[in-house]
Amino acid sequence: MADTPPFDQIGKRYEDSFQERDAQVAEGNWLISRLDPGARVLDLGCGGGLPTAKQLLDAGLDVVGVDESSVMLDLAGRQAPGGHYLHRDMRNIADLGEFDAAVAFFAFIMLPRRDIPPLLSTLRGQLRGPKLLQVAMVLGDFDQFPISFMGVPAAATAYPPDELAQVVERAGFRILDVDEVKAEAERNRLEVQIYLRAQGN
Repeated sequence: MADTPPFDQIGKRYEDSFQERDAQVAEGNWLISRLDPGARVLDLGCGGGLPTAKQLLDAGLDVVGVDESSVMLDLAGRQAPGGHYLHRDMRNIADLGEFDAAVAFFAFIMLPRRDIPPLLSTLRGQLRGPKLLQVAMVLGDFDQFPISFMGVPAAATAYPPDELAQVVERAGFRILDVDEVKAEAERNRLEVQIYLRAQGN
């Protein structure tokens, strides 16, 4: 099982475990309010499609979801039908064309820090029109720290809010807002989440 992506092992338990996703839904509403119907949005680490891909699709947006887990993508096809779901590493997106916006809700957590700046730079080059970017991370200061998530071994990356903002700025974005939210991610486990909004220069 060592070579199996963690979320292939977790599957639908990921969606079922979440107690509180109000902040992520609010971020989706913010994005929807700033895009025209039919706008093209890239959802990095789309997982099972909930809540974001479904929320954006229901609002009439064109969603391309990327995830390394085939199990999660199968769930996305059922739970958020109508999206274009691609089974690939989220660092491999240069051939996907242009987007009006990109979201990465808790996706960069799975990457080593060295890979995040070049990915952000690639994203900046693919954004058109409003050039909006939203990133969500868990508050912390570590790089590929070994964890057990829902009983599955994984490695996690996190930034302090100011450092995350600097990384995004250096990739060619203007920071619009950074917010910290306390949320019950799993039953009886509170975490502090960072939500960042940015716009390409």
